[in-house]
Amino acid sequence: MGKVKIKRKSTLIDMTAMSDVTVLLLTFFMLTSTFLQKEPTTVITPSSVSEIKVPTANVASVLVSPEGKVFIGIAGDADADMADIWGSEATRKQVLEQAASNYKKYTGKDPQITTADLNKFAKINMFGVPMENMHAFLNLSQTKQDEFISDMSNPQVGIPMKEIVYTDADGQKIVTNEFQIWMRAIYNSGNDNLQSAMKSGEGIAVKADRGTPFSTVHQVLDNLQTMKMNRFSVMTALKTEQD
Repeated sequence: MGKVKIKRKSTLIDMTAMSDVTVLLLTFFMLTSTFLQKEPTTVITPSSVSEIKVPTANVASVLVSPEGKVFIGIAGDADADMADIWGSEATRKQVLEQAASNYKKYTGKDPQITTADLNKFAKINMFGVPMENMHAFLNLSQTKQDEFISDMSNPQVGIPMKEIVYTDADGQKIVTNEFQIWMRAIYNSGNDNLQSAMKSGEGIAVKADRGTPFSTVHQVLDNLQTMKMNRFSVMTALKTEQD
């Protein structure tokens, strides 16, 4: 008796529908995700149980590297309708213009900030160079800027905390520093939403490495309190079971 031959069925699977779904999912996540902004150095934050998220819009971020270098990032309003007035780029231009003006007033040194410098600064997420070097820094290419600001051994990297003493027309002495000049310029940038967020404490976020000396972090916090910016967030990583 002959063997019964079983008819073979095709193993071909139509993957068209699966491909369509995959592309749609990728498109959805790309359009709804918030990409992490580039930072000058890698910072491993201490862990805590807090689950409060730091906002990504209308916030001044202060980054303290393990070496004690201080950097500032500025994010304006995320509303597309307000981009020309209170958006990140518009806000950054106002901040640099005001900070440069106050620096010249307090030190008598003109940082030589040009219109081209303002436009270049508007594109920078996070910065940290002395004001007197800002013009030269902004005239570097993007690659050179990244190389320069990521060199933590360079004494010209980081916002200086050195005291600046200014005597006003009434003979009153004003003691400040470049960090305070920048933070006041951010507060008075004309972005009402950012100013309101800074008043409530949601608009100032301090991020430091868990290995950063406490004295350095304390100096930053002390400067904020000196400017009556007593409300701020300290960024941490969510504590795990291993912690």
